[in-house]
Amino acid sequence: MWRSVAGGLAALLLLAAGFIYFTGRGGVAGLPLAAVQAAPASQADAPLPDTVPEASEKTREQKRLSRYDKDHDGSVTREEYLASRRKAFAKLDVNHDGQLSFDEWAAKTEAKFAAADIDKSGAMNAAEFATTAPKRKSKVRARCPENQQTAPAKDEES
Repeated sequence: MWRSVAGGLAALLLLAAGFIYFTGRGGVAGLPLAAVQAAPASQADAPLPDTVPEASEKTREQKRLSRYDKDHDGSVTREEYLASRRKAFAKLDVNHDGQLSFDEWAAKTEAKFAAADIDKSGAMNAAEFATTAPKRKSKVRARCPENQQTAPAKDEES
């Protein structure tokens, strides 16, 4: 039991020390230490501006509203709201008859199947089906710095 209490106290002390360390550091808030050190002397000695730059007042919803509100009257009509759907429908309605047939609706899927069916057998085997898998974007985008050290060039013997 006493080991659990001692471990808990040690964890709390480590958290407190980490908090004090990270919040008590000097320097410019929000900038990494390397950026502060790399700043030219003229910028470091320059006085701070009297006013803080203002950020845009538009929120995400206000920006979305302005994309839909084509006449900029502050409200979105039914026609403005459906305009993007009409454009998407018009792209699918190939024969422009105002009706969307199954073939028109599934045109991309049919084209994808035809491209994947390499042997034109009308059916995809496992290898052909694997080519239809959607390309997934990695959420982690780790970029490693390139190796700055280059291997010495070898002298070629003739």
